[in-house]
Order: sequence, then C-alpha cells, then structure tokens
Amino acid sequence: MTLFAFFAVGLGAAIGAWLRWGLGIWLNPAVSELPLGTLSANLIGGYLVGLAVAFFMHYPSLSPEWRLFAITGFLGGLTTFSTFSAETVTLLMRGQYAWGTAIVAAHLGGSLLMTVLGMQTFKWVQQ
Repeated sequence: MTLFAFFAVGLGAAIGAWLRWGLGIWLNPAVSELPLGTLSANLIGGYLVGLAVAFFMHYPSLSPEWRLFAITGFLGGLTTFSTFSAETVTLLMRGQYAWGTAIVAAHLGGSLLMTVLGMQTFKWVQQ
C-alpha cells in the first residue's frame, strides 16, 4: 500500500461519510418511522457503484488510486451496501446464480441475525 493509496481511501471515505451524514440530517426527519437519509444513501451508492465499476472496467489503465478513492473510499463511506451490490450483480451477470444467491442470503440474513443478536444481548445485559 502506498501513501497515496492510503490518502485516496481516507479522503474518499470522509467525503462519502459527510454526504451520508448530510442526507440523514436533511431527510431522516421527514418520516420518523423510516430513515430516508440512509435509504437514499444506499440507493444512490448502489447506482454510483454500478457506474464506477463499469467506468473502471472500461478504463483499466487508470491509476488504481482513483478506484480506491471512488469505490473503497467514497462509496464505502457513503454506504456499506454499494460494494455488496456490485459484487452480487457481477456474479449474477457472470451466470453464477448460486453464488449470487448465497451471498445475498449471507449478507442480508447475517446482518439481520446480528442485529437481533445485538438487541438481545443489550436486553440481556440490562436485566
């Protein structure tokens, strides 16, 4: 890892996180039951990662630090869902449906399960 790569990821992540934070401040108060800022960040991030993956596949000679800045940094800071989406769609586009389905189940099922376990652990500690 070069120092330039380190700073590319860090700067991208900071910008993405600031954008996600801004979306939350702006949109979350609109509907108290649904964090629209988070939903917007995930949907925007998914769209942008699709654009970015296609862009970097089309321009493979670009410096790898640009990909680190855009995908790992910015989109990783904007949403943790974007990389998962790109990887799953790439598998599906390659015809690897079983792997794509397994990854979706592992990510979504695992995240939901860990959320329930975290809530239950907190509840247990409070008793």
